[in-house]
Amino acid sequence: MAKGSFGELLKREREMREVSLNEVTVATRIAPRFLEALENQDWEKLPGGVFNRGFVRAIARYLGLDEENLLAEYDLAHGEEKAESPPPPANRIPSPSKWLVVLAALMILLGVAGVVAAGVYGWRRYAAHHNSKQSLASSIPSLPQAPPALPSLMVDVTTTSSSAASATLSNSLPLDLSVSTSAVTRVRILGDGRLLLDADLGAGETRRFSAEQRFEVTAADCSAVLLELNGQAMPPLGAPGVSGTMMLGQENLRQAPGGNPQH
Repeated sequence: MAKGSFGELLKREREMREVSLNEVTVATRIAPRFLEALENQDWEKLPGGVFNRGFVRAIARYLGLDEENLLAEYDLAHGEEKAESPPPPANRIPSPSKWLVVLAALMILLGVAGVVAAGVYGWRRYAAHHNSKQSLASSIPSLPQAPPALPSLMVDVTTTSSSAASATLSNSLPLDLSVSTSAVTRVRILGDGRLLLDADLGAGETRRFSAEQRFEVTAADCSAVLLELNGQAMPPLGAPGVSGTMMLGQENLRQAPGGNPQH
């Protein structure tokens, strides 16, 4: 690690203030292993993306550092290590030999000829079957037509189909998601594939979102987020102090203990 790197700077600022990793964890709700990974610049042990930047902001805010300057140091260190890793070697596909090309063309020609022959044979069989069917139909006297269906049966079938359609529509209700936070954390929400939120939420905040089919919820700290779908409390996103993602849809709306669905 180069002298004066992001990790050394972060560790030096923390030690100058005589703050332990456990104290930073208690104040920011960032797991100790993530703090150590930042100070060691071990990017593979971090969740990555906006969560890493959220960690840096929370640490800078707690230590009294300039958030933008610390983020710039992080981006510089993270970008340099990415540039040092060599790109994967390209898989060069050898060009096929001329004999393979000729063989492939021959197989295609044989396949086309087989399809044409099969088509001619099928058409002849169909014409012979059609002619014999017409001859048989002309020799059999016409049968009396069946009586029309009773109106009452048609009404019953229509009513049953309408009831089934109504039951299906009633089971597909719009989704209403309530997101509450008990501590500062980064939250990202997708509704039916559209980005609805990607921001830091403070402690005690509550946001509501709507979707037709599905939500995807991601949080930097699972224990800091409480989810309710159509008024029904959802299980935690994951273990405390770590990031997690949950997919929520119609299948998550279960029967309540009393037997009535939660809406």
